[in-house]
Amino acid sequence: MPQTLTKADIVKYLSNDYPLLFSKRGTQAYVETLLKLIKQTLVFGEDLLISGFRKFCVKEKAARKGRNPATGEELMLKGRRVVTFRCSQKLQAMLNDGKG
Repeated sequence: MPQTLTKADIVKYLSNDYPLLFSKRGTQAYVETLLKLIKQTLVFGEDLLISGFRKFCVKEKAARKGRNPATGEELMLKGRRVVTFRCSQKLQAMLNDGKG
């Protein structure tokens, strides 16, 4: 398996491992649709739980003081939303046991 798993890799693995279920074109559409659904869920501020894998949460970060590292000038950074994730206990155990 490559160091970084890409969408193209996911499409290739699914279409190669399950050729009767997924054509390459169908797999590509499926992966794109799944990722679009995930993105939309997070953009709307909803949490996303994939059982046995992880939970993605949208968190609000308040405005805060910051500093320009080049000039040392203080400035206010705007509030923003960030996505955090928590590993499921099953996945955490697999990571620590080295079993996949």
